[in-house]
Amino acid sequence: MNLFKSIANIFRKKASTPYDGAGHGKRLGNWYPTSSSINALLASSLSTLRTRSHDIVRKNPYAANAVDSIVSNCIGTGIKPQSKAKNSEFRKKIQELWLYWTDEADAAGLCDFYGLQALVLRSVIECGECFVRMKIDKKIATVPLKLQILESEHLDSSKDQMLPNGNVIRSGIEFDKTGKRVAYYLYREHPGENSPLCGLNIDSVRIPASEILHIFKPLRPGQIRGEPWLSNVLLKLHELDQYEDAELVRKKTAAMFAGFVTRLDSESEMFGEGNANNNGTAFAGLEPGTMQFLDPGEDVKFSSPADVGGTYEAFIKQQLRATAVGLGISYEMLTGDLSSVNYSSIRAGLVEFRRKCASLQHNLMVFQFCRPVWNRWIELAILSDAVEVPNDPTFSLVKWIPPGFAWVDPQKEVISQLNAVKAGFKSRTEVISEFGYDIEEIDDEIRKERQREKEMGLVFDSNPQHEMEKDDTEIIE
Repeated sequence: MNLFKSIANIFRKKASTPYDGAGHGKRLGNWYPTSSSINALLASSLSTLRTRSHDIVRKNPYAANAVDSIVSNCIGTGIKPQSKAKNSEFRKKIQELWLYWTDEADAAGLCDFYGLQALVLRSVIECGECFVRMKIDKKIATVPLKLQILESEHLDSSKDQMLPNGNVIRSGIEFDKTGKRVAYYLYREHPGENSPLCGLNIDSVRIPASEILHIFKPLRPGQIRGEPWLSNVLLKLHELDQYEDAELVRKKTAAMFAGFVTRLDSESEMFGEGNANNNGTAFAGLEPGTMQFLDPGEDVKFSSPADVGGTYEAFIKQQLRATAVGLGISYEMLTGDLSSVNYSSIRAGLVEFRRKCASLQHNLMVFQFCRPVWNRWIELAILSDAVEVPNDPTFSLVKWIPPGFAWVDPQKEVISQLNAVKAGFKSRTEVISEFGYDIEEIDDEIRKERQREKEMGLVFDSNPQHEMEKDDTEIIE
């Protein structure tokens, strides 16, 4: 009877957990994830992640190319504003004023406003976040606004305390009782600057939040600091670097062709060997066409280091594909290897990647950086009498136009857009915006070209009006 009970216990089904991932069997026995908040995780790891991210981008060509690809596709020549004010005169004035100001936007004088966009996004990718300080500079002839780009290290993350007024400082950011950002505590100089000036400015300074733009990609609700985008591929890229270095050294060693002579008579000479060196070792060499006879008992053996075989390329590709997935780009964009793509596959990859770019452009760059800069710029333009306030409540409205994407087959894309406009699915304004241009500028250029062609008697196929005028003349005659 006991035997039957034992057998029954063996085959009796155990109650399973509702989810496989919540089990505690042998396969998951060593998996103990933390339940800490994203802010607690970043507080303990952000400094290390940030320095390693800088290091891998500086040294690893794949990481550097990935950052360049994301920045060039998301920013390109710049995300440009198009005023939506109803007053046409004000709209034209504000666009001209903005064009002049963009060259004076950088406090360091190295970039224009669109170059700052690229610098901000690059810093967000590497550091996880970027700070922009909006400073008033009355020396500017147009609008007295300067933008100072500050890396993540400028924030004094050591400050964590409760203030007497009820505000709280968390990782160098001061919040009020409602959770609104009130101020940032920033170092005057970069803490990693190897300069005597940095030692004199080790104390952080409280800057009101109204002067600071904190730009990062939030991944979880309540997140207050940004996470470097390379965090989940840092280890893989680091070890892949080591593996490729080891393989390169192995190949170099294998390329050093060497032979070893075994002989019975130590006094005999082979291959015309020279005199012994200080260690008593003599070296011999081979020349093309040499036929060497060996004495009885003598033998020549050559080194034959093991080869990696045919799996090296497949292994490297698989690791780089995983890296590309972690960075949110395609393998082809990461490596520049287009040997395995066709029109359909590369187009599908580009469509998916450009959806991600559009999300970053509008949710990150436009909302967190371009929009508040425009609002402050409009405010200062009015206060400095650079423009007059029109009787128009829509004077500050703006549409940001990202750079257009070049497709694999432009002819098909243009025909597709043309058919969409003819069918009423799209407007010319939307199509021109997708190409990265302002329709008002395009129409004004076309009008000027038509007028110039007419004055100079030029006829082009691009202007059907000439054919219409020709037909009208024939009818009159």
